[in-house]
Amino acid sequence: MNNNKLGFGSICSKEVKDPRTTAPHILPIYASSSFKFENIDQGIDIFKGNIAAHAYGRYSNPTTDAVASKIAKLATHGSEIDASAILTSSGMSAISTLISGVLKSGDKILTQGNLYGGTTELFLSVFSKLGIETIFVDLKDLELVEKKLKEHDAIKMIYAETPANPTMAVVDIEALAKLGQKYQALSAFDNTFCTPYLQQPIILGADFSIHSTTKFINGHGNGISGVIIGKDKQLMRDKVWKSMKLFGTNGNPWDAWLIHNGMKTLELRMDRHCSNAQTIAEYLEKNGAVSAVNYNGLKSHPDYDLAQKQMKQFGGMLSFELKGGLSAGIAFMNKIKFCTLAPTLGDVDTLILHPASSSHINVAKEIREANGITDGLIRLSVGIENVQDIIADLEQSLG
Repeated sequence: MNNNKLGFGSICSKEVKDPRTTAPHILPIYASSSFKFENIDQGIDIFKGNIAAHAYGRYSNPTTDAVASKIAKLATHGSEIDASAILTSSGMSAISTLISGVLKSGDKILTQGNLYGGTTELFLSVFSKLGIETIFVDLKDLELVEKKLKEHDAIKMIYAETPANPTMAVVDIEALAKLGQKYQALSAFDNTFCTPYLQQPIILGADFSIHSTTKFINGHGNGISGVIIGKDKQLMRDKVWKSMKLFGTNGNPWDAWLIHNGMKTLELRMDRHCSNAQTIAEYLEKNGAVSAVNYNGLKSHPDYDLAQKQMKQFGGMLSFELKGGLSAGIAFMNKIKFCTLAPTLGDVDTLILHPASSSHINVAKEIREANGITDGLIRLSVGIENVQDIIADLEQSLG
């Protein structure tokens, strides 16, 4: 059709031809809800699954696909494993998408009591209503784990965080993955605290690795997103991707683009996070107002050897117990000046959280305390600032 003969309104409403003559140096943001077909036959082939192509933004998008592929490569870097990844709208949607995709009513999840509070609440408040029961056990006790797997053949997933939020407790990824394989239970590990730079659950034998990419992978606190990485591409396509598509938990191109930019400095940032956290943990361990420090880089930590085995460095997260319980915790938080009070982690600046009054407020006190999440526990997401400035703020707040 001759465009010169089109009406003014028609010209306004139609897309212009892409004038690009050379490839962009930076990944573009494909802000399009759909993708046009060359002809109806191509559309039929796409919807039948005969060809892989973009059709609708909820199903896939070039920006999100490119970033997911990059994360999958990082998660298996150094190995021959060819994994796939799916970006989701948040870390919590990554967990819910995975579980709803691979489990069904009557199945059971074996997990730890010291999970992130939101994950515990998701399991107990949402999936329990769908007939998926959660069994809590000390995942460090491998004999007990195997006993539970023998007793409950309905356990179809072992789910763990390592290091756990906020106690930094570590579980043996390789051993748990092997037990899962032995008893036909999938294994999934929340690797948010470490990122693929510090720890690679897929290489250690896990079926799935999950991240809240909102945190260290993005690193700049400017977007919400999550990712599921799986080593079985067929399972990812047939079940996990289908769950994402139907629940509408897909990631969006803007947040994917922010993740992509954040990942460019991931290695550099994580090195600084780790070195700062080590220095601060050693300082806190000597401070008289602190009764305990949870950081796997301290030789006094009970999980030091296991962390050394499966982590390249010890991470940028730590927590510490204040003498004086709840009142001491509240007083400390109110004195903070340089660091930031915020209910997140993994940003370039140092973030402080009091779990008992925030992230774990909806977890029963007896469950919290049984897993080391006490009223006086403070969680510290150590940033990349000059470490002496972080310590100075902690010093004046503890005094």
